[in-house]
Amino acid sequence: MALLNDEIIKNVTEMLADLANDVRLVVFTTKNGCEYCKEIVQLAEEVAATSSKLTTEVYDFDAAPDKAAEYNITMAPAMAIVGKRDYGLRYYGIPSGHEFSTLMYGIQRASQGEPDLDPPTLSYLSELTQSVNIQVFVTPTCPYCPRAAILAYDMAVASDKVVADIVESMEFPDLANRFSVMGVPLSVINETGRVEGAAPPHMIVDAIKAALAQ
Repeated sequence: MALLNDEIIKNVTEMLADLANDVRLVVFTTKNGCEYCKEIVQLAEEVAATSSKLTTEVYDFDAAPDKAAEYNITMAPAMAIVGKRDYGLRYYGIPSGHEFSTLMYGIQRASQGEPDLDPPTLSYLSELTQSVNIQVFVTPTCPYCPRAAILAYDMAVASDKVVADIVESMEFPDLANRFSVMGVPLSVINETGRVEGAAPPHMIVDAIKAALAQ
């Protein structure tokens, strides 16, 4: 049974009709307690079927450690959204509900290779010399989460020093508990900085500065 109905397929086809470059959805599954692995693979394949510029690759996280290391995938299920180069766009869990829009945006940005950010933010990111990991904790039912996730993706596209990990907090409760996720969206910068809510770019930049100064 298809996950995406005809109307959604039509909308996705229209959204992805003008992809500039090929995009690969590199999916990692696991046999260890993965509730939605089958659905994640099916979702990626159904989305990829809407555009000739989209392809999927599927790997077992435990059986293909070299491939996981290549994409710096640290847990599964996960998806790397890879364009002409790897911009560091990651999604951990299934991008369902409101988060389906995050997947669509990630595909578009990976294809275009151009972020949608204001000049001051672009200027700061262009001068980064240290690695930055932005983990955005989300849930499928949160209407504000895509804004935080999309911002992280834009920052990753803007700088090869930035990796954006969108984490579905209910699928990774141990990680959510580790960072005391009480509400979403929550952006965690290099495991130390925290920004709650769908914050504007300058707040994330300030959090990055503070995290890198530690």
